[in-house]
Amino acid sequence: MKGRLSLATAGLALALLGTWLLGQLHPYREIVERGPTVQARANPYLAAELFLRRQGLEVRRAGGLETLAAPGRQTLLLLGGHEHMTPRLAARLLDWTAAGGHLVFVAGSLWDEKAGRSGDLLLDGLGIQQYLSEDLAVGKSRDDDRQRKELARFYLQNEKTPAYLAFDTTFHLYDSRHRAYAWANSGAATHLLQVRHGQGSATVLSDDWIWENARIGDHDHAWLLWYLCRDTRVTLVHRVAGDSLATLLLRHFPAALLALVLLAGCLLWRAGLRQGPALPVAAPARRQLEEHLRAGADFLLRRGGQASLLQGLQQDIRRHAARRDPHFADLSEDAQWQSLARLARLPSEQVRRLMETPGKRLPAADFTRQVADLQRLRNAL
Repeated sequence: MKGRLSLATAGLALALLGTWLLGQLHPYREIVERGPTVQARANPYLAAELFLRRQGLEVRRAGGLETLAAPGRQTLLLLGGHEHMTPRLAARLLDWTAAGGHLVFVAGSLWDEKAGRSGDLLLDGLGIQQYLSEDLAVGKSRDDDRQRKELARFYLQNEKTPAYLAFDTTFHLYDSRHRAYAWANSGAATHLLQVRHGQGSATVLSDDWIWENARIGDHDHAWLLWYLCRDTRVTLVHRVAGDSLATLLLRHFPAALLALVLLAGCLLWRAGLRQGPALPVAAPARRQLEEHLRAGADFLLRRGGQASLLQGLQQDIRRHAARRDPHFADLSEDAQWQSLARLARLPSEQVRRLMETPGKRLPAADFTRQVADLQRLRNAL
């Protein structure tokens, strides 16, 4: 009898404990942010492409301009750089636009007053010039944060409210032939121009960052993309690659290539193995140059650490920037990053990351990558 009473008491205690524990449990939802997908990292305009498809537009992604579709009711989004475009390809693209296509591209070079051209074949063909906004701002400080942060406004006919766009106000577009029928201005500059070209039209942007994956959802960026591509079939090209060096050499210097091949054959025949007495291997009197360079680099890294090497590169970058901009040393730190970004044509956030000394020791791969990025920044200056 006592055993049964003990079992019943233990069971009741366990039931009460279980009821109390269940009362303490509360369901909740946790969102784990895993960052962008592999496809988004490989394609900075993936969100723009998906957005256009959701609007019912036919979108085709192309790796180049070798096969352009018929120009009627076609929009070509030429995003990214096209600095390697050949004159033949640029003329073909302008002819495609004049036949009724709509070309949307980003201005790639600044106008050179001495040369009378910018070097951007599409800009020069349309008569559009790109300048630095600070070179045109009379009586305004180059550190005017209000001007830099002001949004560009794009007005439509019969519309009172403009579309707001966060262009980089560093650059200004100018229509030298006065053919523009639509534009977007901020307080500092003009960032979008639309011009007629033959039977078609061209839209020129000062930058295309507004359509990258991280920015297309801001302000009216997505709406502008839809507005420019509405009622057309869209071809999206990330980057235009020019002819390879081998192709250019074969096209323009076939005789020189043949002579070079014959010369290489003669040199190989001359250096080929021949019968004769074996010569003793001469002992090297000193190290090779590569070994000296590697040993010197290892010594500096052990003696001064990563910070001293990075600071040396950063100081060299500041000296290069001071040669190009006499007022660089007098600028604030933020203004110096902006100036470096403008001179090297890089995003200011990337320049800030490179020019700030890390607070802790970096892994070998990250340290090597940062040194290489700093060297590329220095070479760009």
